[in-house]
Amino acid sequence: MNLIVDVGNSFTKLAVFEQSSMLLKVRIETEDCVKEIKKLQNIYENFEFAIVSSVGKLDETAINFLKKAFQLQILTHETNLPFKNLYATPKTLGIDRMALVCAAVKQFPDRNVLIIDAGTCITFDFITAENEYLGGAISPGIRMRYKAMHNQTANLPLLDTGIPNHIIGNSTATSMHSGVFYGVISEIDGNIERYLEKYSDLTVILTGGDTKMLSKQFKSSIFADSDFLLKGLNFILQYNSH
Repeated sequence: MNLIVDVGNSFTKLAVFEQSSMLLKVRIETEDCVKEIKKLQNIYENFEFAIVSSVGKLDETAINFLKKAFQLQILTHETNLPFKNLYATPKTLGIDRMALVCAAVKQFPDRNVLIIDAGTCITFDFITAENEYLGGAISPGIRMRYKAMHNQTANLPLLDTGIPNHIIGNSTATSMHSGVFYGVISEIDGNIERYLEKYSDLTVILTGGDTKMLSKQFKSSIFADSDFLLKGLNFILQYNSH
């Protein structure tokens, strides 16, 4: 039984896998990590392996606890991965992006795959049918766009995320909602179309925290899977545990 610890920019996700099947997923505050893992240990008695992916910051106390309690892997740029990395600066590639590519290798082998992660940032990652990771793109996520408009202007308010009722905003708030929401949709649709111009047999995956909000909005056919990163981390753990 595997424990997945995904430390993000805003919170941490814990997941429990039995082989390739996810049994449980919880989202927690990062500072509660050890406490919540101990709760899971009381529920599941057959834990053996664990993996940590940390784009945020997990403190040494939590790391030391995990090392004592599990056969622990910490995902780094030195981890053995099941694809050829052709990124020009591989040491700068986000480990979350590495895990997403691994999930694509596992679930869609021998396919051209574009993975779109709509989270704090929106990332695009492309792996070819020949198992070569070429790179992608990074742009501001939905919340970041709201915060940027508020922080970089004198009068625009900081709004909660919202789906607009109409493309034409008839107030400052509805105009901001329209700009953010339809701007993101157009950006993602446009990027998919550009990839399709070169790779007509493209498989597109949408994942990340804003998956539910966005998944039904696109012209192109996509697979929506908000747990794609967790599945990729579990695959890395399996790949390196034999």
